[in-house]
Amino acid sequence: MRDQYFIHKIALIASIICSTLLVNINCSHKQPLPPFSCDLSDPSTKSYRFCNVDLPIGKRVHDLITRLTLDEKISQLVSKAAAIPRLGIPYYEWWSEALHGVAGAFSVETGIAFNGTIRAATSFPQVILTAATFDEKLWYRIAKVIGTEARAIYNEGESIGMTFWSPNINIFRDPRWGRGQETPGEDPFLTSKYAVAFVRGIQGDSFEGGDLKDGHLLASACCKHLTAYDLESWDGNNRFTFNAHVTKQDMADTYQPPFKSCVEKGRSSGIMCAYNLVNGVPNCADYDLLTKTARGKWGFKGYITSDCDAVSLIYEKQHYAKSPEEAVADVLRAGMDVNCGDYLANHTKSAVEKGKVSESDIDRALHNLFSVRMRLGLFNGNPSEHVYGNLSRNDICSREHQDLALEVARDGIVLLKNSANLLPLSKSETKSLAVIGPNANVSKTLLGNYAGRPCKTITPLQGLTNYVERIEFHKGCETINCTSIDSSEAVRIAKSADYVVLVMGLNQDREREELDREDLVLPGKQQKLIKRVAKAAKKPVILVLLCGGPVDISFAKHNPNIGGILWAGYPGEAGGKAIAEIIFGDHNPGGRLPITWYPKDFIEVPMTDMRMRPDPWSGFPGRTYRFYQGEKVFEFGYGLSYSKFSYKFVYVSRSKLGLERLSTAEKNPEYVPVSDIISKSCEEAKFLAIVSVKNEGDMAGKHSVLLFVRHDEAGNGSPVKQLVGFQTVRLNAKEKTNVEFEINPCQHLSRASEDGTMVIESGARHLTVGDREEYQFSITF
Repeated sequence: MRDQYFIHKIALIASIICSTLLVNINCSHKQPLPPFSCDLSDPSTKSYRFCNVDLPIGKRVHDLITRLTLDEKISQLVSKAAAIPRLGIPYYEWWSEALHGVAGAFSVETGIAFNGTIRAATSFPQVILTAATFDEKLWYRIAKVIGTEARAIYNEGESIGMTFWSPNINIFRDPRWGRGQETPGEDPFLTSKYAVAFVRGIQGDSFEGGDLKDGHLLASACCKHLTAYDLESWDGNNRFTFNAHVTKQDMADTYQPPFKSCVEKGRSSGIMCAYNLVNGVPNCADYDLLTKTARGKWGFKGYITSDCDAVSLIYEKQHYAKSPEEAVADVLRAGMDVNCGDYLANHTKSAVEKGKVSESDIDRALHNLFSVRMRLGLFNGNPSEHVYGNLSRNDICSREHQDLALEVARDGIVLLKNSANLLPLSKSETKSLAVIGPNANVSKTLLGNYAGRPCKTITPLQGLTNYVERIEFHKGCETINCTSIDSSEAVRIAKSADYVVLVMGLNQDREREELDREDLVLPGKQQKLIKRVAKAAKKPVILVLLCGGPVDISFAKHNPNIGGILWAGYPGEAGGKAIAEIIFGDHNPGGRLPITWYPKDFIEVPMTDMRMRPDPWSGFPGRTYRFYQGEKVFEFGYGLSYSKFSYKFVYVSRSKLGLERLSTAEKNPEYVPVSDIISKSCEEAKFLAIVSVKNEGDMAGKHSVLLFVRHDEAGNGSPVKQLVGFQTVRLNAKEKTNVEFEINPCQHLSRASEDGTMVIESGARHLTVGDREEYQFSITF
């Protein structure tokens, strides 16, 4: 703790240069062929109908399945699908990761390992920060880069799988959830939009959708974890055995909409069923969920995988099945296709012999599995001769891709406080800077979980050296746990500097998969360190927080010695540069919180309580901005800028909406089910809202315009307010523009009734944008 560093700019620039690209661009190597089937150089393939690319995929798959023995069929039901040499079919790994960049697991084999000549891929900010951009096109561009780099790695012969188990579109229901960082946040509308943009991007579809053809998947997306999965380990409950009690109401308008959108609009080729049970039934054994809902109601056409070892839990831990064979039967008949793990490889044949499973159950699963592999072009011969065959190592960690990672970090970072316009700091007048905190110079912390090896990393400390000649750095405490602090040294350098930047927060030791948080405050003595430094500094300090989930920083929000607060999430490989650019005004922050920041006493609410809506009788306050009725540290959608933006409704095409019911519909004056409204009436009731947005400040900036709808009084299970649209604009100083929103009443103004039916209520509504601008309209039947 006594060590402290006096860093001159030139020395730190040298260290940055040393963290150069990890991709080995060695053109002299002999490129191995990627694994594929139907090699035209093998004469035997000409007799295989499954190799005939002129046939529909359904017929090709049928031909392939008829050629397999029972043992060969069973070998394909697990994530490590065995090779079938006699048919020229290579080994295939179904499990690959691409949450915010192509990633490899470090303790298990996945489709990409980064153990060849390609050692890295572009590492974007963790999803929760990316969501803070509220920019669908940006999300699409990120996913398109991820899909491109994944295909390039495959083409270089350094991948054995093209099915990526991303995105995570569970709702960030409880602020303690360790994996909330992986999600787009707490709002189902926002999460649905993210799901569609990501899936279309990574799979190679257009932004608008509808342009994909069979055999042309760039990569395969997999929306996870279906469904109501948002607990790792809390108070003796763990994700492997947790039975989530979810009302039909909450299921319909909170938990399921992102998955519905992922399938219906995104056309995802994969779904993962979650570990947990919902109302007593394991997700992977739920026929109503996987077959009747996903495939039947939503029209899913793809494969369904279990989470890893989830099938074994159904018998061994959850005791839902009475034998391994019954567990196998439960999942296959429910509609699951592939098991991450080896349980189906070990027990399916016995299940067939005991009459629990028929061969037709296996064939159904194989049809879905081989269809996706064929849609990826893996049965079309040498991929270099087909679509995407030109992608190579030159398309990995390219300058364009790394610039995009920086752009996302810049646009996602949220300015939470800026007292007396402390920020941005003057580049010319800031001669010395003290950088203090355990997160200031740790590259790994920037990445979050499910991260691959980045092209390079720039820490906050490294980023700030580009702006100030004289910097002193001290960690303050050895790790973010901050069990002890060296405040005397931190105070000394704080007193001597023109300004102080504290880089604090969390890391994967406090929040991650299998680890939920126990509290909502900064760990250990971080708060004590911040206060001491802030009190000693010449001027108000700047606090930068690296964390996924929210933290109660009320002490900093109200402390006059803390002038600026930035939430930077886990900002990815270029995060340190983005933070520095914002602090010194080379970028105007425009991120907005995709989650509510709750007070620290919210931990009194049990994590296991899955209800969204408040219950005044029991004192349950509700969850997320849509229903929560308690105090907030920061609101969903909150975010400051170095400019001020003003709004005005300049045109709304309707002030009264009349919706026509079917003649057979029950006449209820208060509400009507959406299914009872004539579809033509829904279409005709759509209306436009045009909002004028003006940058009143002196600095250009990107700004997200969020449109909400609210009731006069929330009640009967209605949200307090609901996000119904968002768009981003870039405006120069004093510039203004109009933003157009289309409102679909049957989609945007409906909520779930207690039985899960989507209904629209009559009465007054208000469109709201910003703090004060509102427009009232009414709905009648």
